[in-house]
Amino acid sequence: MYFENPGKQNTAKTIELALKAAEEHGIEYIVVASCSGYTAKFLAGCGKNVIVVTHVNGFEKPGVMEIDKNTIDELTKLGFKVYTGTHVLSGAERGISRKFSGIYPVEIMAHTLRMLGQGVKVAVEISVMALDAGLIPYGEDVIAIGGTEEGADTAIIIRPSHAASIFDTKIKQIICKPFEF
Repeated sequence: MYFENPGKQNTAKTIELALKAAEEHGIEYIVVASCSGYTAKFLAGCGKNVIVVTHVNGFEKPGVMEIDKNTIDELTKLGFKVYTGTHVLSGAERGISRKFSGIYPVEIMAHTLRMLGQGVKVAVEISVMALDAGLIPYGEDVIAIGGTEEGADTAIIIRPSHAASIFDTKIKQIICKPFEF
C-alpha cells in the first residue's frame, strides 16, 4: 500500500497492515521505532514479540534521552522490550563526517536507503540494531516499522543481518510506505 503523504496520520493503518502481514507470513517478531511511545502503543495486545527501538541518548541534545522513564516502564509493562543504542547507520561515523566535513560509507548507505523513503531506512536500521542487541533471532524474517518524523508510515518484512555483515540483510517485502517523501 502506498500512502499519499508521509507522516503520523498513517500510524494506525501502518500497524494494521504490519500485523496482517505478520499473521499471513507467520512472523512472531515486530521491531518498531518509537521515540515517545506513541507508535509502540498501537501494538499493545498484538500477541507478538515487540521490540521498541528508541533514538540514541543525546540524539536531540547531548546527555538527554527523548523517551522518558515512565514511558519505558509503561512499554515494558505491556510486555515490550525497549532498546536504546547507537544508531547503526550513523553512530561514530556521523561524528567523523561532522568533524572533517566529509561523507563516509555508512552514511552513503543510509542516504541510499532513503531513496526508498525515510521509513525504509529506519526499518532497516532498527532491525539490525535489535539483532545486534540479541533481541530478535538471527536468520528469521521480522516486521520492521518506521516512519518519517513522527508516527509510522512504513512497514517491511526483513531478514536482518548483523551490522558486521549488513549487506547480507534482505528486504523481503515493502508492506506500506508513502508514495511521496
